[in-house]
Amino acid sequence: MPTAPTPTEKSTKIPLRLAPMPLARRFLQICTTAMAESLEGEELTPLQYGVLAYVWGEPDVDQIGLAARLGVDRTNASLLVDRLEAKGLIARRVSETDRRVRQLRLTPRGDALHKRLAPLVRRGQDQLLSTLHAAERDAFMQMLIRVIGANEELARPGTGRKKRSSVVA
Repeated sequence: MPTAPTPTEKSTKIPLRLAPMPLARRFLQICTTAMAESLEGEELTPLQYGVLAYVWGEPDVDQIGLAARLGVDRTNASLLVDRLEAKGLIARRVSETDRRVRQLRLTPRGDALHKRLAPLVRRGQDQLLSTLHAAERDAFMQMLIRVIGANEELARPGTGRKKRSSVVA
């Protein structure tokens, strides 16, 4: 017959509730830390690596499309691209069909960096999900995709942030 946990055993685990938003936030923290550890020493943020990964997987993606894929607003996407362009990792060019559109490609340096980092990131992701069996990992990913896809209208950059208060003189 199982014994009741001692007070010490009870306090070693963080209590989790079956509430989607707090669990999702906690999972985001874990994912962000795992990604940051994979990129340690690279002078690259997890979001900047996300830009490299999207541009690598979809050459000539435009900045507006990139913003939507990353879940950031256009201004932040532009700032991310500016920083990566300054590092010589991304090249921006004007679209031949619409001069207002900026298309993105990895530079040879950006491509080499992505190729070097991708296995490290993949290893971190695999380690993160290692508690699940292969079939469970696939099911988990498919469920995440389904929940996100069904709620895409709620994916608005900046939602929930505290508004800056205006200073009245």
